[in-house]
Amino acid sequence: MMLHPNMPSLHDREEASVPPDLPAVIDAHVHIFPDALFAAVRNWFDQHGWRIRYRLGSAEIIEFLLSRGVGHVIALQYAHKPGIATQLNDHMAAICRRYAGRVTGMATVFPGEEGAEELLQQAFAAGLGGLKLHAHVQCFDMNGAAMQPLYDCCRRNGKPVVMHVGREPKSEAYRCDPYVLCRARKLERVLQEFPGLKVCVPHLGLDEIAAYRELIEKYDHLWLDTTMALAGYFPLQEDIDIGRYRSDRVMYGSDFPNIPYAWDRELQRLQAARLPPRALAALLHGNAIDFFGLPGTAGAAGTGEQRMEMVGGPCPNRMT
Repeated sequence: MMLHPNMPSLHDREEASVPPDLPAVIDAHVHIFPDALFAAVRNWFDQHGWRIRYRLGSAEIIEFLLSRGVGHVIALQYAHKPGIATQLNDHMAAICRRYAGRVTGMATVFPGEEGAEELLQQAFAAGLGGLKLHAHVQCFDMNGAAMQPLYDCCRRNGKPVVMHVGREPKSEAYRCDPYVLCRARKLERVLQEFPGLKVCVPHLGLDEIAAYRELIEKYDHLWLDTTMALAGYFPLQEDIDIGRYRSDRVMYGSDFPNIPYAWDRELQRLQAARLPPRALAALLHGNAIDFFGLPGTAGAAGTGEQRMEMVGGPCPNRMT
C-alpha cells in the first residue's frame, strides 16, 4: 500500500450534492492550510503520491463542501516543523470566525517543540476544538515523554485528539518509518494510560484493520474515521465491511481536498452499503457530534435544507 510517485488520479464522476436520501452529513476530516503551506503539500503529493484533484484555498474548501450539502466541517491541520503552530492556529481561528457554527477547527503543535503545551492551551483559549497530530509527518512517538503534556492538556480541557498513527499510507519520502512509530498496540498503551482522553485514529487505522476494529470494541474513548479507507483506492489485504464495526465509534471523513478522486466517492459507497438507518445516521453525523462535543443538529435525519441547519462546534467567537 506504500505511496509512490505517479499513483493514479481517478476520473470518476462527481455529483453536485450529497446524495438526497442520506441523513445529515458532518465531514470529520477536512484539511485547511495557509496558501503557501498548501502549495508545499500539493507539491509533495505530486512528487510522492497522487495528484490532488481539488486544488483550492481554505475558504474555497469550506464553501465547496457547504454548498454541496455537507452540514458541518471538521477542519484539520498539522505543523510539519517547530515554530509554525501559532501561524496555523491563527489561520484556523480566522476560518472558524468566518464560518461560525459551520466549522469546528482543530489546533496543532509540533510535539516536543519548546512551549508546546502552552501553545496548545492558547489555541484552546482562542476557541479551537481539539488537537490534530500526524505521526508520519511530525515523527513523534505516541508513547514518548513529549506527548504526555499534550495528552494531559487535552484531557484537562475536555478536548479530543485526532491522531494519524496508523502505519499506512507509507512513503519513502517521510523522514521517519511509520512502521516503527505506528502500531495499534502502541495506541492501546495511550488509551490505557490516559483514560477519558478522546482519541480518533483516521483511515480506520490502515493497515491494521482488524486490530483497530477490536480496539474500539474494548475502549469507549477511541473512535475511528473512514477517511479514504472506503474509497477502494488502496489495495487492502482484508475487505472492509463497515457494517461489522461498532456503530457508535466510527465517523465519516473525506480527506478533502487532498484526494485523487471525486469528493463524494465514499458517500456514494456508504449509500450503496445499505446500513441500518440508525447506524448510518451515527456514522454520518451522530458520532462526530459526540466525539467533538458539537451542540447537535436541527433535523438530524433530514435532507436538503434541513441538512444545512447543522449546528456548529467551538469557534473563536463561541468560547468554550
